[in-house]
Amino acid sequence: MKIRLLLILLLAASLSARAQLLENKDAFTHADTLRGSLSLLRTCYDINYYHLDVKVNIDQKAISGSNQFKFTATQDFTKLQFDLFANLNVDKVVYKGQTLPFTREANAVFVTFPQTITKSSRDEFTVYYSGKPTIAVNAPWDGGFVFKKDSLGKPWVATACEGVGASIWWPNKDHLSDEVDSMMISISVPKGLKDVSNGRLRKVTPLKDGYTRFDWFVANPINNYDVAANIGDYTHFSDTYDGEKGKLTLDYWVLPASLAKAKKQFGQNVKPMLKAFEYWFGPYPFYEDGYKLVETPHLGMEHQSATAYGNHFLNGYLGYDMSGTGWGLKWDYIIVHESGHEWFGNNITGKDLADMWIHESFTCYSESLFIDNNWGKKAGQEYNNGLRAGISNDSPIVGVYNVNKEGSGDMYPKGAVLLNMVRTIINDDEKWRTILRGLNSTFYHQTVTYDQVVNYINTQSGKNLLPVFDQYLYYKNLPTLEFATQDGKLLSRWIADAQDFTMPVLVKIKGGEYKFITPTNHFTPVAIDGATETNIEVDTFNYYIGILKD
Repeated sequence: MKIRLLLILLLAASLSARAQLLENKDAFTHADTLRGSLSLLRTCYDINYYHLDVKVNIDQKAISGSNQFKFTATQDFTKLQFDLFANLNVDKVVYKGQTLPFTREANAVFVTFPQTITKSSRDEFTVYYSGKPTIAVNAPWDGGFVFKKDSLGKPWVATACEGVGASIWWPNKDHLSDEVDSMMISISVPKGLKDVSNGRLRKVTPLKDGYTRFDWFVANPINNYDVAANIGDYTHFSDTYDGEKGKLTLDYWVLPASLAKAKKQFGQNVKPMLKAFEYWFGPYPFYEDGYKLVETPHLGMEHQSATAYGNHFLNGYLGYDMSGTGWGLKWDYIIVHESGHEWFGNNITGKDLADMWIHESFTCYSESLFIDNNWGKKAGQEYNNGLRAGISNDSPIVGVYNVNKEGSGDMYPKGAVLLNMVRTIINDDEKWRTILRGLNSTFYHQTVTYDQVVNYINTQSGKNLLPVFDQYLYYKNLPTLEFATQDGKLLSRWIADAQDFTMPVLVKIKGGEYKFITPTNHFTPVAIDGATETNIEVDTFNYYIGILKD
């Protein structure tokens, strides 16, 4: 058989704004391993509680303070690792009134205790630190502090550190696999300014040095990169939402000049978003901490219970429709997308940065489900289909494990397209909804692996979708559906990288109705009477594949 036609359904117009990724690296250093791997010096203790207490000197662009680590020992040990970027000073580490010896390598800090910490014991130590933190050049795509001024010339400061890690500005066990159970965040700022962080405001304390301390308490597990400081001349307004778990508080913190616009934009978007996502994913995962939107000097970030918002009160993505279909201009992208992370990324968190697709693919897909809930399934699928324009197929979506390395930015649009295909294959929208809700209830407030997510979908759907996930996430190439004619009979097979790849696909004869066929990697007859290479049509609206005909 000679190949004469290869149709690859691909538009290679990459949307770089979606790629919130670390710099591509082909080689990794020992520092990458220290940051990304789970050595015995990290697994020996399980974080229970942090109290982060930081003073922000805006004029000097400097910080100073402490973080209290409360932990449970998972084994006997005398030494552990925590993380803090090397440009920040560790002033001292205090344990039971003693100053402990420590060493540093790259961004890792190694502390030695005076006696063995025994397995199952609960203990604590406090790290005191100071210095000038990294200033983000283009937040949120790079990490660190943002020091800007508002339209009246007042300081406007924020943090954003997804990917690069929270240890860029505060000491912690900086690995996604270990989320702290609860946390106090105390941020001291110059008098006249306010800090808005995660959780609920417990106390405001005027200090003698002209600063004011804001104490925020997070009652739920939180991943490190979600912990945020937002400092400015904020004004506050609030509302409530009658959700699946009762009354959810809605708190909004914006600059005074933005108040009128914020009331209109937030009023039009937040409750429809919550209604859609509670329908598809289950209850908002953090009722105890409430839901907040905080206006920030950067575009936005999924900071748990304190979503960073910088979309200028526009619909779309800064007024642009990511899908090119028109559907993306009917709602505020940052409110919907970043809030979608409350379910995928914050409630369910990948154990390793290599599986950031668990955060971004499901959340990008949530955009089409928001549309589905408000304008119907066809509209949502049209939007999802339009996202293909942002796919590059440049490299695998799964990154490199144990070195803190994300994969391709295709985890956004290609991941969303993949999940729409999975919905199509399952062919039962109520079952699909049950699966999405089940993911959020089964893995509630947990960190997860690739296998856990895919196996759950397989079990609940009754289908083996592992080859499908593997092909789209571990390989950059699209699977190709090849048709050939032999002895007057139409045959088909998949050409793919994933082992034993198979995927049900919808096909029809021109003028007929779509039916599922399930090709394998070997040629088998197409079980549709009268099908030929010239009259067979593939559902290329819902399937993102290559097609090859003899």
